[in-house]
Parts: sequence; structure tokens; C-alpha cells
Amino acid sequence: MDIIPAIDIINGSCVRLLKGDYQKQTTYSQDPVQVASDWVAKGANRIHIVDLEGARLGKRIETESVQNIVSNVSVPVQLGGGIRSLSTVSEAIGQGVDRVMIGTAATNKVLIKNLCQNVDTERFLVSVDVRDDEVVVDGWTKSTGKSSLDLIAELESMGVRRIMYTDTNRDGTLTEPNYNAIETIVSLYDLKIIVAGGISTVDQLIRLSAYDIEGAVVGRALYTGDIELSYAIKAMQSK
Repeated sequence: MDIIPAIDIINGSCVRLLKGDYQKQTTYSQDPVQVASDWVAKGANRIHIVDLEGARLGKRIETESVQNIVSNVSVPVQLGGGIRSLSTVSEAIGQGVDRVMIGTAATNKVLIKNLCQNVDTERFLVSVDVRDDEVVVDGWTKSTGKSSLDLIAELESMGVRRIMYTDTNRDGTLTEPNYNAIETIVSLYDLKIIVAGGISTVDQLIRLSAYDIEGAVVGRALYTGDIELSYAIKAMQSK
């Protein structure tokens, strides 16, 4: 199981939000490139970037910051935030992004079908962002009223091969992942699954790896030091 460090960007700075609340923001660095380089130096083999303003506004904002990271790290980058059209997907991939993440547009059946037909399924994933079992969009600020399991079933039927499941109630809380939801998803769907939200200890990562998921995105716990990345990666390799 890959441990994927998260870099969330607002105004060119690396920040973390509490439960996706833009009013509860902590800035950790004004140099996202250095942060990404540090994670790679500690063993990360992929970086997860979210353009937070892009996610909220529906268009990419941090193109320069993303380009700087892509140009300065030696590992693949996956990017989310404001990606809601085929042209934006192509633009990001052309910029050197390895894998593009669809979030708010996850409920856009026309777009998802077009993606599956026109883009290599290894080059994108769909983020299923959930609050109280309802899918949320627009930077997690609006509920769709659709259940996560219904959406995942639809995505799989359309040809999606990789999803990221985020429990937004736990994101940034340093509590624990939603093990029950993750176990259910793994048991029901034949998908590559990445999880996020609430991960705060290496023991939790070890437990998650038993579910045979592809990866876990870790954010605040890396920045606070609750998880030391190089140690966590070694723990994964030696278990």
C-alpha cells in the first residue's frame, strides 16, 4: 500500500483544512515545492496535490504552483481541484501531471463516460468525498444527496477503475479512518481504491493495508509529526 503525502494549496501556500472548512485553515509552508521535495526525500513515490480554491470555484487556480512541483520532483503527481472538463484533464496531463482527480464532476455522468472512452483509465481517478454517507462537492461545501455506495456503483458501471474515498468528517481531525466504510467498499467493488480522512498513526496505516487497498493519502499527520513518513514507509515494507 502506497503512503501518499498530500499538498493542499491556497494562494501559493501549503495548507491544511479541518474537515474541509475553508475558515479553519492552517498554513504549514509558503514553499510547496520544498514540501514536495522533502516528502520525496523521505521516500514518497507519489505526491497528491489539491488546488483548494480550484475545487471551490470550479476552475484551476494554482497552475503555476502545480507546474513548479511537477518540474522539481522525480515522482508522479496526482492533481485535484477545479478539474471539470475533458479539456482541463488534457491540460493537466500536458503539464506533466501523471494522474488527474475528478471530484465535484464525479456526479457528471456525461463527463465520466467521456473520460472512460477517451482517456487512459490509469491517468485519472474519481474522488468520492463523503459526509454522513452523502457525497459532497464544490470543495466539500455542498451535499448532493447521493449515497457514496450508489455513486461508486455508477462509476464502476461506466468504466472507472480507480477511486479515492474520503470521509470528510474525519479529514484533518487526527482521529482514525472510517474502517467500516472502507471495508464495505473493498468488499463490494472491483476497483483500485485510495483512502483518505482521519489517518493519524502508523498502526492505522498498517491496519488499512490489510484491506488490500492501493494507497492512503496522508495530510495533517505528516505535518504535525504524528506520522514520520520514512518510518511509516519502512513499516509498510517490513510488515
